Amino acid sequence: MRYYGAVIRPPSEASSLIVQVTFGCSNASCDFCSTYLDKPFAVRPPHEVERDIAGLPESIKARVRRVFLADGDALALSRRRLDDLLSLLRRELPALERVSCYANAQNLLKKSPADLRAIHEAGLELLYLGLESGDDATLAAIHKGVTVAQQIEGCAKAAAAGFALSVTAILGLAGPQRSALHATATGEALSAIDPQYIGVLSLMVEPGTRLAARVRSGEFVVPDALTMLAELRGMIAATTVTDAVFRSNHASNYLPVGGRLPHDKAAMLTALDAVLAAPERARLKPEEWRLL
Repeated sequence: MRYYGAVIRPPSEASSLIVQVTFGCSNASCDFCSTYLDKPFAVRPPHEVERDIAGLPESIKARVRRVFLADGDALALSRRRLDDLLSLLRRELPALERVSCYANAQNLLKKSPADLRAIHEAGLELLYLGLESGDDATLAAIHKGVTVAQQIEGCAKAAAAGFALSVTAILGLAGPQRSALHATATGEALSAIDPQYIGVLSLMVEPGTRLAARVRSGEFVVPDALTMLAELRGMIAATTVTDAVFRSNHASNYLPVGGRLPHDKAAMLTALDAVLAAPERARLKPEEWRLL
């Protein structure tokens, strides 16, 4: 399997076969993201993808149960292209159980309900979407290129088509001034989306990003660890979903928190309250240990 440039995947796809079908991200505008700074968006030639998949050793093909389509947004591909790709995966990988990819609201909104249903029926099952924040002012400040309402609408279209959704948010993204508002608004947006999976990361400022320049100039101040944990508490408190796995155990987080909402909501809030009340007793991750 050949790859061009940096290739990332969600933590839950650690054991998946990563198939690179696009290069970069179709919406590479976010101030905080450094992932594809050196890789403009492009569609990988289909014959290259087919050759990579067909050329896998039979012993590997027989073991592949999950596939993740990289890079930033495979849903930028047309319905026909995705149908051909998913058909190829089903033919070549006899044990295949799930195919997933990153998605963004722009491409979900561009596709018709019929196209989304067809893509799901062809075998794409799980979409990872970066909500980042439920606060429109924060989204505008980081140049997300989409509003909260548009993200909720895009996710509703995906859910109606049968997709499972894994939605992420980022602590600290609003700075100290809008911290509490960001937390509550994000919980409310997650409630409106009602995904099956929720992941929460903590902001890290990456060299070369516009956010790094804003930090250097003093325009943006990164909240400290306790402010981010207070945000996490506010976000969980404001989140009301049907049934979602909640994880805040990414390498960027100061404190691992997880459970199932709504079942474990009270326990998670109690644990965070204890840390916020006596932070000197908490074993927060040292800054130098945090990673993306």
